Formats: sequence, C-alpha cells, structure tokens
Amino acid sequence: MGFADILETVGSVEKFQIIHILLMIFPTLFMPSHNLLQNFVAAVPDHHCRIHLEANGSRYNNVTGKLQTEKLLRVFIPLDQKQQPEKCHVYSSPQWHLLDLNKMQQNRTDYNTQMCSDGWTYDDSEFKATVVSEWNLVCSQKSLKQMAQSIYMAGLLTGSIVLGRLSDKYGRRSLLLWSHFQMAVSGTCGAFSSSFPLFCFWRFLCGLALSGIILNIYSLTVEWIPTKVRTSTVTLISFSETFGQLLLAGIAYGIRDWRWLQFTVSAPFFVCFLYSWWFPESARWLILNNKADVALKQLKRVAKLNGKEAEAEKLTTAILKSSLEKELSNTKTAYSMIDLFQTPVMRKITCCTMIVWFSTSFAYYGLSIDLQGFGADIYLIQVIFGAVDIPAKIVSVISMSYIGRRFTQGTSLILAGSIIITNIFIPKELQALRTSFAAVGKGCLAAAFSCCFLHGGELYPTVIRQTGMGLTNTMARIGAMVAPVVKMTSDYIPFLPMVIYGGTAILSGVAAFFLLETLNVPLPDTIEEVESRARKGAEKENRSRRDQIPLQETHLTDETRPFNHTQLALHTPSALRAAM
Repeated sequence: MGFADILETVGSVEKFQIIHILLMIFPTLFMPSHNLLQNFVAAVPDHHCRIHLEANGSRYNNVTGKLQTEKLLRVFIPLDQKQQPEKCHVYSSPQWHLLDLNKMQQNRTDYNTQMCSDGWTYDDSEFKATVVSEWNLVCSQKSLKQMAQSIYMAGLLTGSIVLGRLSDKYGRRSLLLWSHFQMAVSGTCGAFSSSFPLFCFWRFLCGLALSGIILNIYSLTVEWIPTKVRTSTVTLISFSETFGQLLLAGIAYGIRDWRWLQFTVSAPFFVCFLYSWWFPESARWLILNNKADVALKQLKRVAKLNGKEAEAEKLTTAILKSSLEKELSNTKTAYSMIDLFQTPVMRKITCCTMIVWFSTSFAYYGLSIDLQGFGADIYLIQVIFGAVDIPAKIVSVISMSYIGRRFTQGTSLILAGSIIITNIFIPKELQALRTSFAAVGKGCLAAAFSCCFLHGGELYPTVIRQTGMGLTNTMARIGAMVAPVVKMTSDYIPFLPMVIYGGTAILSGVAAFFLLETLNVPLPDTIEEVESRARKGAEKENRSRRDQIPLQETHLTDETRPFNHTQLALHTPSALRAAM
C-alpha cells in the first residue's frame, strides 16, 4: 500500500480536504495586498514647494487674498516642460511681473531658482495621506520610496532562504502558524510607525512572514490531496490571489489614508493565526521524519471528519512506514541545499527552476509596481491588471491539465516576453494600446507564476521540497528586488527596461523546456526517486526513437527499391552503421 492508497483510505477528496483548502485560500486573498501595497501607501501625490507668504513681509500678505492659487504659484514656482509647477524648485525671489501673461512665455531658466527649503504642499484630492507625503519622500529623498519596497522584498528573500529550510526541519504547520502571527503583528505595527526607518523595519518583517505563508500553504495543501486534483486545487489558490488584486483595488479606493490601509490588509491574519491551529501536520512529512505514530493520529482525525473511521482503524504505524519504506530507507537524517546540486537530474531541475522563477518575478514586478507610470487612474489600472489574470489562468489550467506543465511554463514566458518587447514599438500616443499590451503580458506572467508553484512543488521530492522551493523563491525575490533598479535605466534609454524584462522572460521560457514533465505523476518522496524517474523517462524516449528508425529506413528503401523485403531486413543494420 502506497501513501496515495492511504489517502484514499481516509478520504482523499472529502469534507476535510474541502474545509482545509478553503481555509488555505483565505490568507492568499491578502497576499497581493502586501506585495502590491507600495502602489498605494507610497503613491506620489501631486506636489510643489510650500510657499510661506507670511515670511516674506506685509506686501505679500496684502495680495494673498487678491490672487488665486494658480497665480501665486506662477509668481513663486517655475514651470516645467509640460507647463506644470516644478516639484522641487522655487524662484529665489518672487517674480511678480510673471502675472503678465505675455511674460509667462519666457523660459524659466531666465530666473534664478533654488531647491525647496520650506517643505512641500501635497494635493490630497486623490490620496489623503501616503508615506511619501508624511515623510516628504520626494525630490532628493525620492529614492527612499523605492528603498521601502526593496526592504520589503529583502524580507521575502530572507524568508525564502530561512523559512523553507526550517519548514523541512520543524514541519509545515508550525511555520505556517508563526508566519500568520508575525504577519498580523508586523503589519499592524507598521500601520502605527512613528518614523520612516521604523516603517521599513516592520515592512521587512511582513515580507519575511509572507514567504513563510506562501511556502507552507502550497506544501501543506498538495501533501494532503491526491494527484488527480492537484492541478485544480493549486489553480484555485492561484485564482484567489488574482481576486486578491481586485480586492486590493477596492480596499485602496475606499481607504485613502495609508495607515488605515496598512492596518486593514494586515488584521485578517490574526484570524488566520487562530484557525490555523486546526490544521493537521503533513502526514508525509511526519512519516519521513520518524513520527509515524503522530501521522497515524492525524490520519485517523482526517478519517473521522471524512466519515471513514472504520477504514482508518485498519491503519497501523507499520503500514504507514511500509507505505514509504523505500523512501525511508533512502532518507538521510538531514538534507541541505547542497543536495539540490549533487545529482545530475536534481542539478538540472534546480538550475532551470532558479532561472524560471527569477525571470517570472523580475518581469512580473517590473510591470506591476509602478502603476502611476501608466498615466491613467491607478485604481482602474489595478483592476485591469488583476482582471486580466482570470482568463490567463483559465487557459493555463486547461493547458497544464491536458498538455502539460512544461509546455505551459515555457510557452507563457516566451509569449509574455514577446508581448513586452513588441510594446516598445507602439507609439506613446497610443497609451490605451500600450497599457493593454502591458496587461496581456502581465497576464501571461501571472499564468507562468501559477505554473511555477505547481510545477516546482511536483519536481522536488518531499524530503527536500521546502528547501528547493525556498531556493527558487529566493531567486524570485531577487528578481523582484532587481526589477525597480532596472526600471531606473529608462532615465538613460527609455526602452531599455522593457527589452531587459522581455528578453529575460524569453530566455527563461526556453530553460523551462529542459524541465521534467510532471502531469499525472505522483509526488516523488526522495532524490533517488527523482533520478530513477528521469532515467526511465530517458530510456523510454531512446527506445521510442530506435523504434522509429527502421520504419523510416524501410520507407526510403521501398521508394528506391534496391532490395526486396528479405534483403532489406538483412542489410538495414549495416546500412545504418555505414550512414552513421
């Protein structure tokens, strides 16, 4: 009896699995709210240098009530190339003569200017308050805005490295519990930060916690369900993330103050922490870590919920150990990241998945983290970018279910890269078309992301799955950290970021085709099992090729007819050797 048979015994797709999956889905609704929160809490409102008329004497106070705001700005603040007030400069002295419309046409460089010295005035019509307006992260301090996102991504990166390894050592449930608690506390504290450095610190801890949530939700889910529903389940979780993007747009539209927005998307994790105590630990993990007695209790508990108590009574620790006997005999007491590179097949899997995850995240966040750059309503763009994921993921789940994971992964990345590069050649005047192309490219990357989690989880064996997923997540976080830096190159070559995003996606799509296909294949439990499957697959492919050679040779010989059929059978091997 294999472990898949044991799952069937206690109920593989019954009441427990349905409740379990639904509870796992809830926190994924708020994952995008933290990943993309930067677009709203760090949005840059329209602003200009603050004007203190009272500091300039009674003459200016007398005219304050007579002049409209626009005219005051004309006197104190120069205009940029778009004839809008400069954001970072003021005239060294008021230019009252510019109230004459004819003199307004003169270039602002004709007058001495200086950097803002009295702070800034922000337009609060769209955003009541953001971290940018609260701590003046503009002009010479504007790089600090990107620092906050980079620090958050650094937290995700650290979590990918540390928590994946700890999850393989201490269990999926324990790390998921802690991650939910840490996210709730860190997010709430971040909402009440008294300084920008403190805000960055709490955001780092949020990123750290989110990595633990992502890693353990996927592993704890796939290890409690049978192979036949694995694709649909993981896709359902992926769709919940898509709806989370739409949810973020709605929440951000209704809450324009960054502190309350931060708190609103963090508080639900207190609820997640409370109900996560109900989750059972992965029985696979327990057996492979010499805790078969605990695994038996968890399986009987699941059987009770599924109404399979009579069948579960037949299970014993001996049966559980025998179900993974081969895996247990080959399992080391401890695994490290080095084991991901020690054998040929694992080395190829690890290298290719690292490339795929890096590029997918790199291009995805390159398009998603600067919604204000599209020049349209930020809430509308967020809805479009979220909605486009729905058809993209529907197509991807059909492709993953009937064609395969490898084809879906590679094709979606190549298609996304091609669309991103094509967008470079669309004139800037066609802003709606450019935004549409960007949205479609982002949808392809979302499909690639959903395939990443499913394919990656199926490629790595149970004994080192979390370590492998942690490493690939590390590469994804590095990609997310590098994406904003690459976007800065547009100051020198406007189209360069899109070339880099698109080219990287295409190259990683090619790398995806070197991975193993896992459609309808049971989860591997040991490294030896992965190597064995790859060898068998290669031998099967070689036999198939050898079987095709005589048929092709027969067809050619029949056309030229130098021999009869008997002669052909006798001479074909020597003819092949001669041809080789």
